[in-house]
Amino acid sequence: MQKVIAIDGPSGSGKSSVARRLASYFKITYIDTGAMFRAIGLFLDQEGIAFEEGPELKTALSKLKLEYAVDDKKLVVINGHDVSTLIREHRVSGLASVVSQLPSVRSFLLDFQRELGTKIVCVMEGRDIGTVVFPQAFCKFFVTASVEIRARRRYDQLVEMGQSDISMEQLIEDVQKRDELDSNRKLAPLKRAEDAQLVDTSRMNLEEVVESLASIAREKAQAIGLQL
Repeated sequence: MQKVIAIDGPSGSGKSSVARRLASYFKITYIDTGAMFRAIGLFLDQEGIAFEEGPELKTALSKLKLEYAVDDKKLVVINGHDVSTLIREHRVSGLASVVSQLPSVRSFLLDFQRELGTKIVCVMEGRDIGTVVFPQAFCKFFVTASVEIRARRRYDQLVEMGQSDISMEQLIEDVQKRDELDSNRKLAPLKRAEDAQLVDTSRMNLEEVVESLASIAREKAQAIGLQL
């Protein structure tokens, strides 16, 4: 049994906020795998490397130094450059969706994520944590919400970051496209693991969600003799 609380779900479902708070609740490490895909997407875009399988991509990945949670202020560092803020730009979301379909990128990050997750008890969130990365995780959740709610949350996040030049209509369309890409990709598609607890956050506030997940996680941890 793997000592990971796996939280999967579509873009904008609130899983990042939930995972971060849940990790804080238990005083364990929070790992955001989506930030890693965003970082690689941003890196490839900045370097002008085509988003396709081939020698150029493999060479770039072989020379890539990815660091996660360097300190309290730096979440993701690529080749010595802190990209924690840049990866939250709206356009990077689309880059992450495309790059996540590349086998070389997924293989690179799979090894990286498993290495992180096997060292410590953690909360890891993404889109295939409970199905591919840690299929034997002792506790799994699939966090979701309606498309409209997820678009509104994304809009509020962008406004807070000073990026208010996109309409709700466009965000709803973007969320739907991202769902389609993530769910229908051939490699590690977004889907709920059979043993994952479904959590719809559409009508729940953050505290309610965290309390619910914490109760379930604690019960599952006790069942395997794990202290949370």
